Amino acid sequence: MSRHGGSGTEEVRRNAHADWDRWPVEDYLEENYRRLYACDAAVIRHHSAYCRPLPAGSVAEALELGCGPNLYPLMILAAASGRIDAVEPGAAGYAYLRRQLHHGPEASWQPFYDLCRRLNPALPASLSTALERVRPLHGDVSQVRQYRYGLGSMTFVAESVTEDGAEFAALCRAFLGCIRPGGGVLAAFMENMPSYRIGEGPLWPAFPVDAPAVREVFAPHTDRLVVRRVPKDPALPDYGHTGMLLLSGTRRSDADVPQLVIGSR
Repeated sequence: MSRHGGSGTEEVRRNAHADWDRWPVEDYLEENYRRLYACDAAVIRHHSAYCRPLPAGSVAEALELGCGPNLYPLMILAAASGRIDAVEPGAAGYAYLRRQLHHGPEASWQPFYDLCRRLNPALPASLSTALERVRPLHGDVSQVRQYRYGLGSMTFVAESVTEDGAEFAALCRAFLGCIRPGGGVLAAFMENMPSYRIGEGPLWPAFPVDAPAVREVFAPHTDRLVVRRVPKDPALPDYGHTGMLLLSGTRRSDADVPQLVIGSR
């Protein structure tokens, strides 16, 4: 959900240990998304390049897992998707998402959408229209039906909810289990990010990952796997991460990826 670094902690904290219902949405938005940073533009370009060749409406159902208050992954999915399920377990993130969908998106999201639409002209003329196909779901990955989605995206989630490497891998596999064989796979990770703070708030758990760690989890279950590194954005404060990792691929049809219950985020 977040991408901020911070000091570590001796005790390994897992997803279930954090109170995601109290996620500091306003501080998170202020530190991350009140302007379009170059690093987020890189994510948009990467994911849009994958989605643009897909015919408009060709994906009946798409998934954004752990959506939180970040709207731009939903924008990217909108042209190809008939419906987008935005799954968010935290009460604060879910409430923000519902407000944006029901009352219209904040003006700060418009530069993100302008870039998305330049990269994929099949998107609707207005951001509000694009978001009409989003269905917010208050829950976690354990409540998502296996092999349901023709396209799945997970943006700064698996590495930023646990300090346990095994749980990180389990969440990635559970995400893959939501996507049907042949479906598209998109993800973004903060590279080598330690546990982090938002503003002056509590320490949130994170597991530092690099490209080999991401490939190790996704390669057995993903064809045409590409993992690309984006250097650290110097415009962002130094939160301990070293860059971003952007992933694309196709769910392997012969992979047996279990739907794993890993605890609510």
